[in-house]
This record gives sequence, structure tokens and C-alpha cells, in this order.
Amino acid sequence: MVEANRHELILGGQRSGKSRRAEALAGAWLDAAPERRAVMIATGQPWDDEMRERIRRHRQDRALSLPSMATVEEPRALAENLQQHSAPETLIVIDCLTLWLTNLMMPLNPAQAVDGVAVLAAGEALCLAIDRAAGPVVLVSNEVGLGVIPMGREVRAYVDALGRLNQQVARVCGRVTLMAAGLPLPLKGTP
Repeated sequence: MVEANRHELILGGQRSGKSRRAEALAGAWLDAAPERRAVMIATGQPWDDEMRERIRRHRQDRALSLPSMATVEEPRALAENLQQHSAPETLIVIDCLTLWLTNLMMPLNPAQAVDGVAVLAAGEALCLAIDRAAGPVVLVSNEVGLGVIPMGREVRAYVDALGRLNQQVARVCGRVTLMAAGLPLPLKGTP
């Protein structure tokens, strides 16, 4: 159960159960008291048919499982949106940092791409917003550094940046959970 001002970073591979855990935590939060709210800040963008279908399916699933959870779609201004929606009785779910970083480093419009210094600054701003959040924050991110080293320079830079971002966020979260095969493995804090 997420407690007020307790933040959790949920890491894992694709289809490891990260989003399901985040939504379960939001559901438990909402069920605990009638005045509580939950807001999902979704970072995915529908840049191709497969992603459009994925986003549609996620919206549909959330509408069934958590009908009272509001959704804000924000691909880039994450720290600002976290500050805007945070309140003592509101749990914020950010899903996911992986796509957020993609939106910063490899946006649809290449002119909007940011460099490594700006990525670090955006991560620091996000961590400050998490630290200052009035209510609990649950963040979802992929752990992509466990596999083969990518051959392309840009992909290696992305994997490095995501690893640094996950470390930044883990430092400000009271709990860090690694998901594997749908099972939560606590890395930091109590389950």
C-alpha cells in the first residue's frame, strides 16, 4: 500500500508487470479513502499504428479497472505536470519514464531533441518535483541495460541516459521495485 509522501519507482523489462503494479497501487490508494484521487500522467505518443493501438488498449483497460483515475497525456513537461496535479490526497502515476526520455532525446520533430546536459537537467527537475510532491508518486520505467550492448551510438547514448535517469529517480524514491515475470522484487524500502 502506498502511503502519503511515499514514492515508488517500478522498474522492469517489457511486459514484466510494471504498469499493472502501478495501477494496483493506485487502486489500493483509491479504495482506502473516499476523498482520495489518482491521476495517471501518460507519456506515450501515437507515432505509428502499433503505438496508437497500444495507447487505445491502455486507455480502455484503465477505464475498466480504474474508472475514477484521471489521465493526463503529457509527452515532455513531466516535472511541471507533476507539480500541477500533486495534492496530499492525490496519488500520481507516471507511466513511463522510458517513453518520456525517448520524447526528449528522439522526438518526432528532430529540432525538439535535447542534448545530454538538458536530459540531466530534466531528470533533476523531475526529481525535485517528486521530492516536493504533496502526495505519493508512483513511476514506471524500463530497465534496458541488462541485455546486449547496442551497436548504434545513438541507442547506446539512450541506454546510458535511461540508466542515469533511473538512478536519479531511485535516489528520491522511498521504494524501488524490480518487476520480473509479474513478480515484484523489492530493491529499496519495504514492500
